[in-house]
Amino acid sequence: MEKILIVDDDINLCNVLKEELQEVGYETDFVVEGDQALNYLSDKQVDLILLDLKMPGKDGFEVLKEIGEKNIEAKIIVLTAYADVKSAIDSAKMGASDFISKPYDFDELLITIRKVLQKDA
Repeated sequence: MEKILIVDDDINLCNVLKEELQEVGYETDFVVEGDQALNYLSDKQVDLILLDLKMPGKDGFEVLKEIGEKNIEAKIIVLTAYADVKSAIDSAKMGASDFISKPYDFDELLITIRKVLQKDA
């Protein structure tokens, strides 16, 4: 079973998304801060990270940078309400596989997750 980590400071979104993803067969967990994500990833392996860009403390770009520096083997989809072309390009340059705007459509998100997880599989 593929494991997904949600990194977002919106705990309500985390709970809903976790439940939705578990219903379709993914093992899912979440953290609400960038530092928590990096601590989690130092102990556990995940297949995919759904990463918000705007969070208090370490933002998504800082998390992306540290994931790259630490050579953490996980695909990353940026899931953010602050979507713009520059953010999408910058996140792709830093290793994100895809970029989705909030509010998201779950079916579209699921298609993207499946597509990203199949790359290099």
